Amino acid sequence: MSALMPLPEELPIDTVDVREGPEIHPQMLALLPLLGVWRGEGQGDYPTIDGFRYGQEIRFWHDGRPFLGMQTRSWIMDADGAFVRPAAREMGFWRPGSGDDFEVVLAHQSGVVEVFVGTARTTTSWELTTDVVARTGSAKEVNGNHRLYGIVEGDLMYAMDMAAVGQQLQPHISARLARVQ
Repeated sequence: MSALMPLPEELPIDTVDVREGPEIHPQMLALLPLLGVWRGEGQGDYPTIDGFRYGQEIRFWHDGRPFLGMQTRSWIMDADGAFVRPAAREMGFWRPGSGDDFEVVLAHQSGVVEVFVGTARTTTSWELTTDVVARTGSAKEVNGNHRLYGIVEGDLMYAMDMAAVGQQLQPHISARLARVQ
């Protein structure tokens, strides 16, 4: 059995802060305000799901190359805001296109992978629409997704519409998250 090798010193670190680590890639300037760790709560509803309250943390990071990494973790909360159980997880990458356009690739723990096309609507708001949705044989049917993200009064807010399990595209979840790092 070999010993665990240490990381090379020249290996870029993942950072959520533009003041530390590698310089942000110039192609990522339209997405720069997203960098950080955001935490807060939201609510959800759908014709096939009872309404629910959830907590969430989103981490946007970079390592100097032309993409932002994204990791989300969510948990269901009761009416008093107490933790009930783990909920959705996403991991993915926001990649620059031309001008203010970009693409997002997200994988969900539920077996769904989504490819979005997006555009920076302003310096602090972004719109994404699914271009491709793929799923494993055991995943629930998801056919489309539309998301709006924006920085409002210093908080990250978003709303997501979803078309799934025989339903048309319609509101599903929304949240307001404060920057914690």
